[in-house]
Amino acid sequence: MVFNLNNPYDVQKFDEYIVKLRQQKAVVDVKKKHPNRSLAQNSYLHVLLGYFACQYGCSIEYAKNEYFKKECNRDLFIEERTTKNGEVIQDWRSSAELDTAQMTMAIERFRNWSASVGGIYLPSPNEGEALIYAQQVIEQNQEFM
Repeated sequence: MVFNLNNPYDVQKFDEYIVKLRQQKAVVDVKKKHPNRSLAQNSYLHVLLGYFACQYGCSIEYAKNEYFKKECNRDLFIEERTTKNGEVIQDWRSSAELDTAQMTMAIERFRNWSASVGGIYLPSPNEGEALIYAQQVIEQNQEFM
């Protein structure tokens, strides 16, 4: 069951459910859920990736896979699984699978890496004019991406 603890009705139902589980001496698994990444985060990430790609001289897809996922956020995106033959293989998660907290962390890591290693400053989400400039740069370089 999922309860939104910002909703007073859900808080009451949650409390009742916990009492019931305690009476049953049930074994429970509690997980905090974050909402999936937001559309705003997704749009912001794609502006950053596009701007980085323009400045660095690579495609957006290459920037996303090689730098954003592999270089900066390997721990968030790599999943290891064992095949039936016992072979361990690695799969790469989609950024769509990240929740808002994970996406925020992934973007911050990429921004920090870009500035310190790549020498490219990527604007924060509240730098409106810088983000507009980044979008203009992306549009001007669309043919190269």
